[in-house]
Amino acid sequence: MKQENIIKVNPNEDAGIKKGRQLIRGMKTGISIAVGYIPIAITFGLLSKAAGVPNAISIMMSLVVYAGASQFVAVNLLALHTGYWEILLTTFILNFRHFLMGASISQRIEKGLSKPWMALLAFGITDETFAVASMEKEQQLNPWFLLGLNLIAFSAWNAGTWAGVFLGTALPDSVQSSMGIALYAMFIGLLVPAAREKKAIFHIAMLAVLLHGILHWTPGLEVISTGWKIVITTILASTAGALIYTEEAL
Repeated sequence: MKQENIIKVNPNEDAGIKKGRQLIRGMKTGISIAVGYIPIAITFGLLSKAAGVPNAISIMMSLVVYAGASQFVAVNLLALHTGYWEILLTTFILNFRHFLMGASISQRIEKGLSKPWMALLAFGITDETFAVASMEKEQQLNPWFLLGLNLIAFSAWNAGTWAGVFLGTALPDSVQSSMGIALYAMFIGLLVPAAREKKAIFHIAMLAVLLHGILHWTPGLEVISTGWKIVITTILASTAGALIYTEEAL
């Protein structure tokens, strides 16, 4: 009998190829997110520069905090010389939803992952990557796919921040100083379309304005710092909105 050649497949090598494919698939899936992140991150870098935030802090915020809305708010609070505890508390409130997103994703991750692995994947979850991962048809999410998805989004955000920070250095002083108002313009640009579409958001926004006005103009309350006024207003307005309106209304 003619002896047939038997090709032995290394199971570890085969598993490595599968992991690599899932990683690349995740990165390809996240390209659209990355494209959207870059201009926003550049804006963050420019605004940080205009607000007088040191380059190292702006870059570290994107590396360590990695939360777009919170970073913009933090820059605003830093520009107002707000205390660090107020900034930390505000960031915690804004990012509280990440507990829910992380808990939801963890139920679909393949079982048996170590805690460091889970922590790494949880760190990279954003609103956009969560939405994309949630639309995956597979009941169980491959951790390497999620890693690739998070990695390309994280890389784009940080690349944009670097570009914005160092692009801001090259801009004339007159342009840099005029960028200070862009942060408020951005928040107004985000709020107005949402408020026009949903009355509940408009009512909550007006309540926040009213509460902040009371805290600012009431005699005896001037001892409260600007940062704490923002924190108190955020908590009271969001709590009132959650109690008064249904989830569909928001």
